[in-house]
Amino acid sequence: MTDGRDRRDGQDRRDEAGRGAGDAHGQRYERGDERDDPHPGGAGAACVAGEGRDAVIAAAWDDLVTTARRTVTDGLVVGTSGNVSVRVGDTVLVTPTGVPYDRLKPSDAVGVDLDGRQVLGSLRPTSELPMHLTVYRDTDARAVVHTHAAHATAVSTLVPELPLIHYMAGAVGGPVRVAPYATYGTPELAANVLRALDGRTACLLQNHGTLAHGASLDQAYDRTAQLEWMCRVWLLSSSVPGLTPHLLSPAQLQEAGKRLRGYGQPG
Repeated sequence: MTDGRDRRDGQDRRDEAGRGAGDAHGQRYERGDERDDPHPGGAGAACVAGEGRDAVIAAAWDDLVTTARRTVTDGLVVGTSGNVSVRVGDTVLVTPTGVPYDRLKPSDAVGVDLDGRQVLGSLRPTSELPMHLTVYRDTDARAVVHTHAAHATAVSTLVPELPLIHYMAGAVGGPVRVAPYATYGTPELAANVLRALDGRTACLLQNHGTLAHGASLDQAYDRTAQLEWMCRVWLLSSSVPGLTPHLLSPAQLQEAGKRLRGYGQPG
């Protein structure tokens, strides 16, 4: 590799052909996808271990901070609530606890291994680290976005599953479940989230917020934003006195989900 920008631009071009509805907008640093790489840890892991490690980490941290700041700008979190992470090889970069995102600098990068041991930086990782690591260990996630989005949090207090108000539920694998409440930062919450994510790439956390994962930060963020939008639509439609919103049937959602998988420009 030459530098982080060259690597990111090259990866953008390679990933362009694979985009679809809800697909990653290009993994700009490394995929680390063991399914496509015969080497343990994936090609990204080899790169991280080699001479380009600093450039790869720097690029990933830059994308993570950009995504975290976007959650604030778009009103999905308030203050230092919520957290964002991205996996680079066997290292998970994650937002630190209690630090406003607009203050984060390149030198503030925080990284842990998949067992939670800190391997990068001096700031303490987010208190929700157990939840992030559980998702990485038990799914194919490469990025995770957790927010306290207002409409989604409101819905989490009302129903055990987001009613099928829109076909975009198909983009996250089906009806969005609500993970039962547990104290933040606990293994119990992490376990509840993992069960709610079975066959899904997003869920609600009861009296808490949202979690979505994806093959990239862009994809995880897009799923988060879509989930908040669906929750808002359901709350609006169900608030009209004397009327009950029409919901999709499971068959209709399944058909929409099939079409969404082929959405976008051909490769």
